Amino acid sequence: MRAATVERKTRETEIFVALEIDGVGDYDIETGIGFFDHMLEAFAKHARVDLKVRAEGDLHIDMHHTVEDVGIVMGQTVAKALGDCAGIRRFSQAYIAMDETLSRAVIDISKRPYLIWRVQFPQPRVGDMDTELFKEWFHAFATNAGVCLHVDNLYGDNCHHIIESCFKATARAFRDAAENDPRAGAEAPSTKGVLGG
Repeated sequence: MRAATVERKTRETEIFVALEIDGVGDYDIETGIGFFDHMLEAFAKHARVDLKVRAEGDLHIDMHHTVEDVGIVMGQTVAKALGDCAGIRRFSQAYIAMDETLSRAVIDISKRPYLIWRVQFPQPRVGDMDTELFKEWFHAFATNAGVCLHVDNLYGDNCHHIIESCFKATARAFRDAAENDPRAGAEAPSTKGVLGG
């Protein structure tokens, strides 16, 4: 079973994440930030991972620490659950349309983290949440999961649609890349014989 739990406690946040890669998309998420919960639920559903998140953060200051730290711990949980990544497909991409919006995510589960973020928002906030925080989550997630992730919003006008399509595209790309490749057996998906480095 490719599953893991990670807990992280600092002076700013307390985060718990439990994740099962080969799940059905069940989720139980409470971060104290409604729209962020909605995005993580969309990620779980479309990545078909089972995901539980509990986050308590210094929201009296702002949402930054909570959002970034959830990304850190989710990434660490993914890395732990995937282990050495033997037998996975490794690469994938997904385009997600949402009304007037089209977004793309391309992923390489390589253990060499990198984020390209080509997403601009027409408004500084969606609901109560600063739109600039979404790059922080994606960067923290990619870095700690050990994935190379490129996210582009190709076009769109509505901030809600833009960010939700980015989460769904990333989820769908991750789902396919993390899938076991029946032709690969237990081999690492690299000519080096191992991922990373």
